[in-house]
Amino acid sequence: MDLSELLAYAHNNDASDIHISSAHPPIFRISGDMVPLRVSALKVEEVKNILYSIMNEKQRSDYEAFLEIDFAVHFGAKRFRVNAFNTMNGPAAVLRSIPSEIRTLEEIGAPSVIAGFSSLHKGIILVTGPTGSGKSTTVASLINHINQNHSKHILTIEDPIEFVHQSQKSLINQREIGVHSSSFAKALKSALREDPDVILIGELRDLETIQLALTAAETGHLVIGTLHTSSAAQTVDRVIDVFPSDDKEMIRAMLANSIEGIVSQRLLKKADGNGRVSAFEVLTGTPAIRNLIREGKIPQIYSLMQINSKAGMSIMKDSIHDLLNKKIISQETARSALNITDLDKATSSSADKGF
Repeated sequence: MDLSELLAYAHNNDASDIHISSAHPPIFRISGDMVPLRVSALKVEEVKNILYSIMNEKQRSDYEAFLEIDFAVHFGAKRFRVNAFNTMNGPAAVLRSIPSEIRTLEEIGAPSVIAGFSSLHKGIILVTGPTGSGKSTTVASLINHINQNHSKHILTIEDPIEFVHQSQKSLINQREIGVHSSSFAKALKSALREDPDVILIGELRDLETIQLALTAAETGHLVIGTLHTSSAAQTVDRVIDVFPSDDKEMIRAMLANSIEGIVSQRLLKKADGNGRVSAFEVLTGTPAIRNLIREGKIPQIYSLMQINSKAGMSIMKDSIHDLLNKKIISQETARSALNITDLDKATSSSADKGF
């Protein structure tokens, strides 16, 4: 099996991911569904040859030493984020397609309040959601919006670099972990001495990185980061829970002072089967939200978000229901996303609650 054939199939069918795994045929993720190619299962040597053909010498060495590796590669005009790993059957990899053109916030259907975040001079914005929910696309669109409309120094710290930005009104410097710095924490410490206005952290992975991000946000930088959480309230909990008990009060205060917005999102299949659409939940850093975080009253955040649409806030349930009303998604998709058995009954009984 030739890699160019797999790439051509992925391009022609608008696949978001290519799965290459020993003892299995190639599988593509198309509109959220796993679609196997009707060919023979790949042998260990075939997979190894494919992977080694796109790795440089250092990447091959690291893959053999650590058994897994993340990197990004170009094939013509297309760019892919690659995670190569090993399984009980042999080597395997997932290639995630990264669009060559960065879509605008309007094109991805982002609420207008997200564009408003681009005018902020300091604080922290978190973009969250499960794997494959479009976080990277939203972050890239926000960075692009800043780049087109403001004169800033934007510094990105990623593992690996996904969307490649060209400086426009802003100066953009992109750094890749393992290539331009040894760790997120080290790169972030260095970033504070590099005169940035905006710092993008590809993923807030550990206590040290989160603490440095909050410090940067408090000291006059706009920090944008991603987390694998499914709601705004859960994101607040996750950030605080990373820290030891003795530090939680201090971290609640730091987060309350610096939080400007949390965007949680999901990708849902369109009713016409032509791709997927994003559903968004948005929290904004109002005084009331900051007080709840500072006082540790995280369970009350959801209720406050429900009644603060004027502040740009929205909950995931309302976003999904709006997509259903516009017939962009099907009832089946909405029902599955909301985990509701009878959508019609739930809709009528919750009408007065904003459902």
